[in-house]
Amino acid sequence: MKDDNVRDALDAEHQMGFVEAVKLYPKAIGWSVFFSLGVIMLAFDPQLLGNLYAVPAFQRDFGYEFKGEYIISAPWQSGLSMGNPIGQCVGALFSAYPMEWYGRRKTFAVCVMGTCGCVFIQFFARSLPVLLVGELLGGLILGAYVVIAPAYASEVCPVAIRGQLTSYINLCFVIGQLIANGVAAGTSKLDSHWAYSIPFALQWVWIAIILPGIPFAPESPWWLARQERFEEAEKSLRRLASPRVNVKNTLAMIIETDRLEQEMEAGSTYWDCFRRINLRRTEISIGVYATQVLSGIYLINYGTYFFVQAGLSTDKAFDMSIGFLGVGFIGTLISFALMVRVGRRTIYNSGLAMLAIIQLIIGVLDCVPSRETNTGIIWAQSALMLVWNFFYGISVGPICFVIICECSATKVRAKTIAVATAVQAVLGIAMTVAIPFMIAPDEANLRGKLGFFFGGLAAICLAWAYFRIPETRGRTFEELDLLFEKGVSAREFGSYVLRVEDE
Repeated sequence: MKDDNVRDALDAEHQMGFVEAVKLYPKAIGWSVFFSLGVIMLAFDPQLLGNLYAVPAFQRDFGYEFKGEYIISAPWQSGLSMGNPIGQCVGALFSAYPMEWYGRRKTFAVCVMGTCGCVFIQFFARSLPVLLVGELLGGLILGAYVVIAPAYASEVCPVAIRGQLTSYINLCFVIGQLIANGVAAGTSKLDSHWAYSIPFALQWVWIAIILPGIPFAPESPWWLARQERFEEAEKSLRRLASPRVNVKNTLAMIIETDRLEQEMEAGSTYWDCFRRINLRRTEISIGVYATQVLSGIYLINYGTYFFVQAGLSTDKAFDMSIGFLGVGFIGTLISFALMVRVGRRTIYNSGLAMLAIIQLIIGVLDCVPSRETNTGIIWAQSALMLVWNFFYGISVGPICFVIICECSATKVRAKTIAVATAVQAVLGIAMTVAIPFMIAPDEANLRGKLGFFFGGLAAICLAWAYFRIPETRGRTFEELDLLFEKGVSAREFGSYVLRVEDE
């Protein structure tokens, strides 16, 4: 049986509403947003590179002439764009170790300083091989941010706002991509190397914002408690919460959850992620993250290029790409509101179904015989891509990060996120290789027929999600541990009642 402090903390978590949580934990929200700035840098880099393929100055300086125009060859597009997914794979797996040894804050600081150095290579690159080195080295560090940010967000906030703060990671992806599109559109008409050098240099702005704030950031109380640094954990909780919060009760709940996972032998190594006690949780985390790639999100990195090949002018393609990300931004904001009332499972599965349907419609439109001369069909396909990203922004994009953080055990959270990120990155590497060949005019030139490919994959993912993704809304980490240990099915997760003897 739990002591009174733990029981009081659990009761407080369940009784706390969204608005009350925002009032009680404004500092936790602020620091969570701060740690998520690294994800904006992570999203900015590949999105910028994808847009530069359509910038005339970049094409001229780095490409070759094809039918009277300069283009970047598909092999080089694949090679350059590989830096980010390779980095996510290797960087994510590596980052889990310093996060566990030295904490979230120190790991974040070292990564930001490393990114600062890599931007120099990108900025001064004047050949494809040098730029490739800059992208690969930068990607290794950028990959760590997507592990640090959700782990930190899930560990500094109460249940009532956990979904919003972890799903904010997706909003950061959209913000980074939106800024990259806007910057590339603004500099694309320059006829010198500044058309691409200025966008690369702007990455230093985020570093200048982050570095001065890191010394003042509180460390994760969950990490401190696992290191048995309980006094520091309590101080961290006081810095994250308002004076009205009983942080001693919260700390008691953290210690109790850690004790429970030790009893369950949850472990804390990569191998433990795949042991029976954690295997289902790891599968869910990998599955929801992989679905992002399989449903077509990597098309965003080639948004402007895709719209150009679909038949739009370069100016219209840039406008459409910015609108594409704008609706994703709005969709994620709507997702924040939905999560207050609607479960994660419902939002995720409903949105994924819409993604599959929309992609298949885009594929069908591309088969219309008059498609080559009918601008209406081209605009319809482009508009459907906007609608697709709107539903992605509501569902698969943000809810993925919520599910990963809530389904992983606290002792292996960083490693579970790292494994899921690595698998997603491997799939991203495959897409990075394949997409340029599928859409390039000198290769397969599939255009909108990619809708059949991604629509079919999304439908397969939906079938998996229906049977495997549980409802985690409103559950504390301890309750989630118990539900997974008891083997409650995904469809019964949300309604299952835990009795006193279970706890």
